[in-house]
Amino acid sequence: MAIDSGATAWILAATALVMLMTPGVGFFYGGLVRKKNFISMILLSFVAFALVSIQWVLIGYTLAFGPDVSGFIGNLNFLGLNGVGMDPGSYSPIIPSMLYMVFQLVFATVTMAIVTSGMAERVKFSSYIIFALLWTTIVYDPLAHWVWGGGWAAQFGSLDFAGGTVVHISSGFAALAVAFVIGKRAGFGQYLMEPNNIPMTILGAAMLWFGWFGFNAGSAIAANGLAVSAFVVTNTAAATAALAWLFASWIRGKPSSLGFVSGAVAGLVAITPAAGYVTPMAAIVIGAVAGVLCYSMMLFRLKKGWDESLDCWSIHGMGGLWGALATGIFAAAAVNGFPGLLEGNFHQFIANATGAFAALIYSFVVTYILATVIDKTIGLRVTEEEEYVGLDISQHGEHI
Repeated sequence: MAIDSGATAWILAATALVMLMTPGVGFFYGGLVRKKNFISMILLSFVAFALVSIQWVLIGYTLAFGPDVSGFIGNLNFLGLNGVGMDPGSYSPIIPSMLYMVFQLVFATVTMAIVTSGMAERVKFSSYIIFALLWTTIVYDPLAHWVWGGGWAAQFGSLDFAGGTVVHISSGFAALAVAFVIGKRAGFGQYLMEPNNIPMTILGAAMLWFGWFGFNAGSAIAANGLAVSAFVVTNTAAATAALAWLFASWIRGKPSSLGFVSGAVAGLVAITPAAGYVTPMAAIVIGAVAGVLCYSMMLFRLKKGWDESLDCWSIHGMGGLWGALATGIFAAAAVNGFPGLLEGNFHQFIANATGAFAALIYSFVVTYILATVIDKTIGLRVTEEEEYVGLDISQHGEHI
């Protein structure tokens, strides 16, 4: 097929929108940590963008989207972007293959940025660089191949329109695994560790909501009605979940801005796998459940005393899991030709549940092993003195 100039222009814009999400994650997380770790937290996201950009060009894209090897990984045909040029490809019949590559690149970068939640205020920067490169290569790339690159999950029929499984389940459960390995922050549970800049977190959430239109609507890989539908359900779910979290938390206290924006992100996460398959009415249900569920999972984490305190697990991990299951339930044939459980297709629910739980287990187990190996060899965590001083000064020699 010939290249479609309208689709090409839209995916270029969508790629730029998704790129904005990586610093958005940095600002969202940076506002939630203590002042002495503010710069460090933002930098982790920006560095993730640079590191994964190079990794993706050299080897990541071919591992994720190269021709299938045993349903698990792509081969090395596209190593160093060999053969990836300006002509359309099998994944991008109306846009240049190079554009599809860079659109997928920004998905990989934001996923690694999300994982930094589990390392907040205590990771050694040099070890983080090694972790980020290895995690993207051995966790993210295979998962992307399973679902989007023609791997076993795609062959089984699992649907993930824009990354509920590949991006959010993987990052959410990876963050939890890292938090378990690296241990709690000094003083966690003994005294308050309040956010240093709530307006910065709200700004980060606004950047995420804005960028998410490229994330989900761009995943139509065309400027068409499916992109419009994905755009509408994305906004609908985000708004519903924001209000659901706000009102659920209001019952226990005051309606907080952090609760509102956390709910919005939860809704965006949950609609991501379903964006190209469900109606706006289903999006309201998906968003409402996401807001209440993710809020409940945050309370569960607090009760358990887990120091994954930027709540990647409760929002991205559990929100992504709900979204994957909801896709199997609410997928409507009228939207994109895929009926779900409510339309009598039980296999779709089974396929999505299988893909979601496989990704959950793979991400958590492999991340736990990887973090443990790094911790036991070069050390994943800063010293007690460095943690006390703060990572801005101890790791980067800077302060605000």
